[in-house]
Amino acid sequence: MLQLPETLRRTKVLCSLEESYEQCRRITADYAKTFYLGTLLMTEEKRRGIWAIYVWCRRTDELVDGPQAKFTTPETLDRWEAELEALFEGDATDVTDVALIDTIRRFNLDIQPFRDMIAGQRMDLYRSRYETFEELKLYCYRVAGTVGLMSASVMGLQPFSDELQAPWIDPFEPEMRDPIQQAIALGIANQLTNILRDVGEDARRERIYLPLEDLALFNYTEADLFRGVIDHRWRSLMKFQIARARKFFAQAESGVRALEKDARWPVWSALVLYRQILDVIEKNNYDVFTKRAYVPGMQKMMTLPYAWMKSL
Repeated sequence: MLQLPETLRRTKVLCSLEESYEQCRRITADYAKTFYLGTLLMTEEKRRGIWAIYVWCRRTDELVDGPQAKFTTPETLDRWEAELEALFEGDATDVTDVALIDTIRRFNLDIQPFRDMIAGQRMDLYRSRYETFEELKLYCYRVAGTVGLMSASVMGLQPFSDELQAPWIDPFEPEMRDPIQQAIALGIANQLTNILRDVGEDARRERIYLPLEDLALFNYTEADLFRGVIDHRWRSLMKFQIARARKFFAQAESGVRALEKDARWPVWSALVLYRQILDVIEKNNYDVFTKRAYVPGMQKMMTLPYAWMKSL
């Protein structure tokens, strides 16, 4: 008689493993088209694991940003965290949990990044402003940098050896040598890009994710932002923010080669495609109030050969 792994024996019989992974695939394809394109370049085992992680992250994010967010309370997140603990014990409550439990077992995932992401959602419950970039960076780590940690085992992240170090990396800066920190940097870079792309949308919800100290630095006010004022102050502020995001992308680049070879192309593709959103913001003359920055489909396809060359 076939013996199932312990984690799967303890899972409620909600659906088959294949059905669960297929549900995760469909959700990823529907809600994250660019990201989904990158996952198709992975091996089947890796992409299925990434789909399962993505769906849990999306469900977590929707607790504070989804249609029912107005009903979310600290107690809601307490219950969600309790369900997370149960997941890592092998107990499923949703069809997509079945795939995630299998991914946890298959890749030996750590629970802490998942807990940290929930902590980021708690920040969104009571904060709509960030005074400094250090405060914002913590938020970005929790809601996006954690994804790099969740995915590290799936993507086969390996430490660098000294002889593989790029000559421009300062050996006295440990964070620049640590591929885990570089994986986190990619998540932070993506979240900073989201913030810049979504300034107008967030303003309509009375949220400002740009650090208030940066607004003050360029003599740009909250009232200006809510009115969608685009002038020399705004353009200078946005150039400053875009340069910061690009620094995090640059840090993340040096960590891609620490991945297993079959994971480098999709990660390079995702990195390059997401960074191009910053280029589109510039082409739109920094109008993120009435124009949504996105990378056209043909440009996405043209990016793939370039990303493949970078992955060799």
